[in-house]
Amino acid sequence: MPAPARPERCRFAPTTSGPAHPGTLLAALLCWLDARSRGAELILRLEDIDPERCTPAHADAICAALEWLGIDWDERVVQSTRAAAHTGALRRLAADGRLYACTCTRAEIRRARLPAVDGGWRYPGTCRARGIGADELDDCDAALRLRLPDGEIEARDESGLDLERDPLRALGDPLLRRRDGTVSYALAVVVDDAIDGITRIVRGRDLAHTTAGQIALQRLLDLPTPAYRHHLLLLEPRGGKLAKLHGSVAWEQLREVYGPAELCGWLASAAGLQRAPDPIRPAGLLSGFGWDQVRRTDARVRWSDGRLELG
Repeated sequence: MPAPARPERCRFAPTTSGPAHPGTLLAALLCWLDARSRGAELILRLEDIDPERCTPAHADAICAALEWLGIDWDERVVQSTRAAAHTGALRRLAADGRLYACTCTRAEIRRARLPAVDGGWRYPGTCRARGIGADELDDCDAALRLRLPDGEIEARDESGLDLERDPLRALGDPLLRRRDGTVSYALAVVVDDAIDGITRIVRGRDLAHTTAGQIALQRLLDLPTPAYRHHLLLLEPRGGKLAKLHGSVAWEQLREVYGPAELCGWLASAAGLQRAPDPIRPAGLLSGFGWDQVRRTDARVRWSDGRLELG
């Protein structure tokens, strides 16, 4: 008899650089509903490779917030434990002639004035000729970039977003290791998804522009490409994404005002899963969940008189 098919595997991967906020919790809820409605396994990956911003205390607080809301997971992974695998991927790319040392500063990149699709500046390729071999990695104190191939990357998104683009022209060669030796998100997320056997990625549409570059790196490392779905964001009243960096209201403040079912009901209403923000737990949203119910446009949110409000 053929071996039974392995279940799909999804992941929720918050960066542990600050407390959970409404945007974090909505992303977790949608990822959880997608996984549980499909009978998929859900991995919680705590992304903590930035030693200057990420702390164990933030990681613990995020886990506590998810548990409080009613979000569970099948496996918990801490990204910083994957250092050997990240280094192995760098050696593979260096052996294939895909890495080069880069000494350019942010100011120098900015002066080149090449717009990138993320609103920043595209790397102009100044150091592309400075190739580095696998045997030179340990002694190299410069940043390392990936020499991307030319050409469009075809990518399908279940939400209908257009993900097809030439990542080299859209963002430029990505940084894979910083001068301090810390690997970048661009490398770690691809390697970790492969290690975790991730088959589906559900995340906010603010990360959609990274997809083509991630697929390009997956192909260079002979790694599988998951299915992608990008969802709505919660925005500040002025239009920017709700974020820890901008002082978005934290979970610790939210739980002083809301119970878990009440907050879940508010998030579900903001996402279009129910008309009114009636109290409900995540498990109560599973019956009949489908992405056709989820709001396709972003929602503006404000914190007014100690309550969350849409509009």
